[in-house]
Amino acid sequence: MSVSPTSHSGVRPGHRHKSKRRRRAAVVVRLRQTSLQAAEGEAAHQEGAMEPPEDKDGRTFVEVISEKYSPENFPYRRGPGMGVVVVSTGGPQGSPMKDRLNLPSVLVLNSCGISRSGDQAEIAAFCAHVMELDLSHNKLQDWHEISKIVSNIPNLEFLNLSSNPLAGMTLEPRWAEAFSSVRRLVLNNTQVSWDTVLLLTREIPELEELFLCHNEYSSVSPSSVACPTLRLLHITDNCLKDWAEVRKFGSMFPCLDTLVMANNNLSSIQDSKDILQRLFPKLRSINLHNSGLNQWEDIEKLNFFPKLEEVRLQGIPLLQAYTNAERRSLMIAQLPSISLLNGSAVTDSEREDAERFFIRYYLDYPEEELPYRYHSLVNKYGKLEPLAEIDLRPRCRAQVEVHCEEKVEQLSIRLDQTVAELKKQLTTVVQLSTNSMRLYYIDKGSAFGPEEMKYNTRALHSYSIQDGDEILVVPKTK
Repeated sequence: MSVSPTSHSGVRPGHRHKSKRRRRAAVVVRLRQTSLQAAEGEAAHQEGAMEPPEDKDGRTFVEVISEKYSPENFPYRRGPGMGVVVVSTGGPQGSPMKDRLNLPSVLVLNSCGISRSGDQAEIAAFCAHVMELDLSHNKLQDWHEISKIVSNIPNLEFLNLSSNPLAGMTLEPRWAEAFSSVRRLVLNNTQVSWDTVLLLTREIPELEELFLCHNEYSSVSPSSVACPTLRLLHITDNCLKDWAEVRKFGSMFPCLDTLVMANNNLSSIQDSKDILQRLFPKLRSINLHNSGLNQWEDIEKLNFFPKLEEVRLQGIPLLQAYTNAERRSLMIAQLPSISLLNGSAVTDSEREDAERFFIRYYLDYPEEELPYRYHSLVNKYGKLEPLAEIDLRPRCRAQVEVHCEEKVEQLSIRLDQTVAELKKQLTTVVQLSTNSMRLYYIDKGSAFGPEEMKYNTRALHSYSIQDGDEILVVPKTK
């Protein structure tokens, strides 16, 4: 692909005004074709993705950006990071072809069938300004080809290689140097070897975020060289069950701030307080959703991480026997330093309520089964008495006296029924039809007189009827 001042359609700059209508018509046709494909379910299911043509060998990076970001396909700016970047020829130095290929600084090229780099000189010409690159769900399986792309994007900070077939592929150290500018690297569902991960962490001097989900890791090997810049490690949906493997992250990433390990079936936290404080001195957030933790001792050990503020712990065996309210209260009481639990802030009043609940929850436990936290909370609040059990449910029935002229009957009535339904119940008691009676409610504990029950649709419980109250039935006069 040559680098020349001609436009993508082959019209020289001096004659572009002659083909304006023709290009606009081409854009309309392309847009209509794209809409039709979407309606038929053939469009890509992620924004920015293109359906590649059938090509067993895949396509080049240069071919895809030349097609996707041509002025005909992307003639307008659509917002930061997603719209086109049109730089005049007299603008700052950078990508000299940006007036021809309208490339944004964020390239989304997922699911485009890319397997090779293409002309490196053209990558360098097009992409000098690019900062983020999404190459997920492509056909890249050669680290050398990937390095050719990345080495010619000098300002690249974010790289997503998820779901490329990289299992068993070897990354040579000389190729790894191409990734040196990257700060956020996503390798989800690539099955890259752990040795490859270690090589990348050594060769990327300012790596801050690393995503390694769905890679089937059951063990990891330690690194002889630490990566002190890494702040976030996202390693969910792997097979890490033994804390001995997690322990290695502490020495490899000594400044780790956030560890996301959901769906790993981790069985326990085995280290002592001194070891956890030494290995994870800056860990602020940990996610252990759907792990295998089943002892309160493991929860207590989370207090040994000196900077821990946020914990995510749902779907663990330990908590299955509790209600949602009990889970949250017991967790908050066990973790006095956290400010966020499962994504929700812990307020001061919620913490006090949880700690008081914790004391009462363990009141009847034998001394040898009481958790360590129980004694510290008793020192704080004292040994609390059990809360009085008050049934706040509305009453269902009441025993009342029914008076009709000289007749008095004891009757049990349902309080969830209406006045009309009560009249039907009373027809057999007072021998009157529903249309021939008036009802009055007499509250025996009130100084007020009888209250006529004149609204047939009113529920009886709204009168606050109690046992011993009276219902007066008065026959209607003709």
